Amino acid sequence: MSEPVDLRAPFPDIRFSGTLRPSQQAVADIARKQLDEGRRKLHIVAPPGSGKTVLGLYLWAELIRQPALVLSPNSAIQAQWKARTDLFGRVDQTPIQNSVSTSRQETKLLNSLTYQSVTMPARATEHLDARAIDLWIQTLLEKEQAESASEAEIWVQDLRIHNPNYFDDRVAHYRKRVRDDDALDGRAMSLLHESCLDALIRLRDRGIGLLILDECHHLMGHWGRVLAEISEYLGDPVVVGLTATPPERSGRKPEDIDRYDDFFGEIDFQVPLPAVVKDGFLAPYQDLAYFVRPNKEELAFIAKVDQQFGDLIEQLCEPREHGDQDDPTIEVNESQPLPRVPRESLIDWLSRVLRDKQLPAARMTDWRRFHARDSDFAEAAVLFLKSRGIAVPHDIPELPPPEADDESILVTLLDRYTRHCLRRSPHPEDHRLAEDTIDRLRMLGVQITDTGHRPCASPISRVIAYTRSKTEAVVPILKREMEVLGNSTRAVVIADFEKSSVITPEIAHLLDEEAGGAIAAFRALLDDKNTNQLDPILLTGSTVLVDADLIDRFLNEANLWLKANSRTVELSKRQEGTFCVIRGRGGDWCPRVYVELITELFQRGVTRCLVGTRGLLGEGWDANRINVLVDLSTATTSMTVNQVRGRSIRLDPTDQYKLANNWDIVCIAPEFTKGLDDYRRFIGKHRTLYGICDDGVIEKGVGHVHAAFTEIRPELLEENVPALNEDMLARAALREQVYRQWKIGETYSPEPIRAVEVAARSQLTDRGFPPFKRSAETWNGNSLVTAIGNAILAALVETKQISTTTDGQPTRLRASNRAGGYVRVFLQNANDEDANAFVVAMREALGPLESPRYVIPRFVDVPTESLINRLLPSPVRRFFERRERRMVMLHAVPSRLATKRDLVDVYQTHWNHFVSPGDAVYSKNDAGQRVISNAVNAKQLPQTVVHDKEMFL
Repeated sequence: MSEPVDLRAPFPDIRFSGTLRPSQQAVADIARKQLDEGRRKLHIVAPPGSGKTVLGLYLWAELIRQPALVLSPNSAIQAQWKARTDLFGRVDQTPIQNSVSTSRQETKLLNSLTYQSVTMPARATEHLDARAIDLWIQTLLEKEQAESASEAEIWVQDLRIHNPNYFDDRVAHYRKRVRDDDALDGRAMSLLHESCLDALIRLRDRGIGLLILDECHHLMGHWGRVLAEISEYLGDPVVVGLTATPPERSGRKPEDIDRYDDFFGEIDFQVPLPAVVKDGFLAPYQDLAYFVRPNKEELAFIAKVDQQFGDLIEQLCEPREHGDQDDPTIEVNESQPLPRVPRESLIDWLSRVLRDKQLPAARMTDWRRFHARDSDFAEAAVLFLKSRGIAVPHDIPELPPPEADDESILVTLLDRYTRHCLRRSPHPEDHRLAEDTIDRLRMLGVQITDTGHRPCASPISRVIAYTRSKTEAVVPILKREMEVLGNSTRAVVIADFEKSSVITPEIAHLLDEEAGGAIAAFRALLDDKNTNQLDPILLTGSTVLVDADLIDRFLNEANLWLKANSRTVELSKRQEGTFCVIRGRGGDWCPRVYVELITELFQRGVTRCLVGTRGLLGEGWDANRINVLVDLSTATTSMTVNQVRGRSIRLDPTDQYKLANNWDIVCIAPEFTKGLDDYRRFIGKHRTLYGICDDGVIEKGVGHVHAAFTEIRPELLEENVPALNEDMLARAALREQVYRQWKIGETYSPEPIRAVEVAARSQLTDRGFPPFKRSAETWNGNSLVTAIGNAILAALVETKQISTTTDGQPTRLRASNRAGGYVRVFLQNANDEDANAFVVAMREALGPLESPRYVIPRFVDVPTESLINRLLPSPVRRFFERRERRMVMLHAVPSRLATKRDLVDVYQTHWNHFVSPGDAVYSKNDAGQRVISNAVNAKQLPQTVVHDKEMFL
């Protein structure tokens, strides 16, 4: 029953008994200002564990002060809203819990429900089914699967009689489409179940003035369509949207995107995760990666498919002749045989298309127009022909280095060649070749349609994603963590599924239903004598498995917990080798109960490792003692990734200096066409993640895991996987050092700082001494990059292109070393414009020459061999050794300092002071070209890898 409602009664005085965190206070200040201005929408983005629930309750109790409805995506989060009201109290001493309801049948001042409880559709009716069948028939006609409506109706009715399971499945599909269409048209509430309508009537009668939508990224679909109407029905209350991450927009209907944006408005406040960590309200963490290769059988399969694809490319490139007389489907007059018609190979066709600027529907008059109509194809065609030594038309300009990888280039070409040449050929042989090409591409995860190509399920990608090597790698990771953490280890291993339901015939001989799943990881842990000591437990939405060594203690502890929590459950076990299957009898045994039970045992250390699925141990699950997370999942959306990572960064009251290690396991086979698919997933996971780097800088993107990881491919990784893994395992032990690098309690600037990161290995440093008087130390990556940076900074300051201070703070250069021989360099206390000018200049000076206006040489002093050098001890050798000066590199003068000779002279002066003697040379005349040509022949042009970075301090 609902409380008696007196709409005239004033909202009671409710006070927060705690202290808001800095980020919460910032949101409250913004909310107060916007409410005073009459705005009725708040859109807040904050990471998991940052206190969104308390913030929402504070807005309800102390700012908005009206009856509220809170909606959450699941019952666990729904319960958290009621639990957190223990931080609030009514001034009139009435227990705050008396003002909170979690039931649809009663309404109170605060009503915490799930989205499902107010958006559940009504049961199917004959009218709805009739509309669904009409839509089915209409779809069959549109796809030309039936000649007439009557024919389609006969087909549907025949399925009803002879294949009722399939019929019911298709009707359910079209029933959902009908409901979606109605919801999109603004008729969502008319589709609701009667119990939902009853609950909404009670809420409207209560006078709901605040609607809090937790994890509101879920509202891009059905729930959002219904909630838009519900909000209007409730009288347009103040709307507060809370989420850890904005929703993914790709693949969404424009109507849903527009509705979401209109419903919540722009983001009013976004709390960056590092800020919450530095404020001390979330645990610091480091992201680590462990790399594996497919096993022998998997590699053989991948190599075979790759070879078949390579053979196909060569087949398509071969010039061949065929005539219609070879075609059995065409009648041939033997007295007048048809001429043999050359089939256009891929190379011939590309050459002709580029020469004639011929598009499928039109011919372009010049390269500029041709490129504008299909730039991806135009550039791919040029790059492919050049790679095979084929000349391209003279009117095609030099193209910049491709951003796409070789696989993307080939897919673009084969898509166009198949659709625009082979399929349109008059020869059936070409049609068969087109189908063979389509089949080969499908194995690589590309589907060619009538209008283009799109991604599809790839057997190769699936083998790499779920290779047994990845589940086996969980063992060395956890063994290392156990060595460091001992009994305090609390590890969670998260997979996509318990067992896979989709193993295609092509890979059934390689992967079984457990491959890549939670059970496979669980078995691997039990089979190792070290990780078995963690007493792992597996829990999914339907299964609980317990290490056989733990079973007696587990049953005893579980029964005590069930009794203490008034749960009526009878537990039983069935042993299967190294583990036991747990069964529970009684109405209280369900995932919500056994997750709560096992989480409690995990927190106490009865088990020190949980293995589960991201659906169960993701959003809404909370276990603050997790200090190791191993992520085997393949999801890359920011929503899912942030929810999974959010599990490990809760503060642990038993460990003041907790640091969480978050591990990804990545499978690579870069020598094959699809061999970096799992690495690309790894990039996708980290694209929106902030993390601490090994030099103590916070960076967004995959580079924070290791400097060698880039958005395209890992640098120097193929030959160094064992060394990289050893480095990662070593970093796992640096918990105290990484904790200090986070600088908990210090201020954090959410504004990004631009930097460059340089792969400063031997090609850059040349193992020589700086060419100045008796230099004691040879150049190293840091010292040389710093010297070049100082020359650039001094020249830009002298020419007044960079200011010396920002907000009263002096602009200064900072450089730091990263693992793998990388150096990061940036300006501290510089405004955006100055930082950008410096970064561009550094990239031009250190990177490969790209048609610079001026160049300048760099010299080093190299010791010459002599008898005295060999005899003297190293501390005094440098006072007697002879050195020879050699030019080792020709660098570009940065473009900002190369527009006029007087600017060049300023730069040359600082270059001579910090880096090397030598005169800048104008490169656009014959003398300058000879200088560059000589440097090319002597291999004295820089090939340094330089990356632009955005980082945070």
